[in-house]
Amino acid sequence: MAIPFTLDSRAASGFKNASNYDTHRPTYPPEAVEKLLKHLGVENQRNAQVIDLASGTGKFTELLAPRPEEFEILAIEPHEGMREELVKKNLGSRVKVLHGDAAHMPVEEGRGDALVAAQAFHWFATEESLKEIHRVLRRGAKFGMIWNLEAYNAPKEWSSVTSWEQKLKDIVLSLEDGHPRFRHMKWKEVFEKQQDTTPLQTLKYTFTHNPPTFSLPLGEETFQWTVWMSEEAIWGRYTTLSQIANLDENEREEVRKKVFTVLNEGDTERNDKGEIALHGVTYLCWTSRI
Repeated sequence: MAIPFTLDSRAASGFKNASNYDTHRPTYPPEAVEKLLKHLGVENQRNAQVIDLASGTGKFTELLAPRPEEFEILAIEPHEGMREELVKKNLGSRVKVLHGDAAHMPVEEGRGDALVAAQAFHWFATEESLKEIHRVLRRGAKFGMIWNLEAYNAPKEWSSVTSWEQKLKDIVLSLEDGHPRFRHMKWKEVFEKQQDTTPLQTLKYTFTHNPPTFSLPLGEETFQWTVWMSEEAIWGRYTTLSQIANLDENEREEVRKKVFTVLNEGDTERNDKGEIALHGVTYLCWTSRI
């Protein structure tokens, strides 16, 4: 019987233009990648088995593939279009691209020395997924998460460097579709729930519900960055947000007009080429499998 892989409908439609996503989404800062691999315990570990869950078009996979450790990489992705983009990159024999999702990984138990979810965990932060991640990791291995967050896509509570970036954030916030993104920080709740230690008293013994499977507190680290981009490039990156991509043509055109008005009338900093300074943060998070 075929495994019923699942993919949130908003992700399925929002990322249907996988080529556009791959073109406009940024890579990850080298120092952030180095730090994450160090926190995961696989930096300098030759031939470590690394699972790249929800690998998408391979924005993180392509940074792992050429590393001197010669990782054995299992890139797992449910979205056919994104998976095809990753396959086209031909990253070598040590990268296996597999069809699967966070709750159904075609990986044997205890295979992974580390598992990474790049720009993705908020889509599947469920107890079912966490249980599956626990299954495929060896005891003591670590689960890492990494997100690139432009100022306009950061949590509401995070202050923006400029007023124009705050205005772009306000547009994003006005288009909420009910699905938790990173910025809502609800993805953290699954770790707290799976480690419920409420006492359960019986006649003779005291037990706890759900013995802990991943360590708390979560490790966290951030890296700030600035990139210089043209107005069209900023709009291109903005459209890779699923909330924007899922708008119909007329709605997206209205958002485009608002974005360009902000870019042209806001407090943008420009270089000699007329490119705008876009600010953001790369956020790392990690935990150990118990």
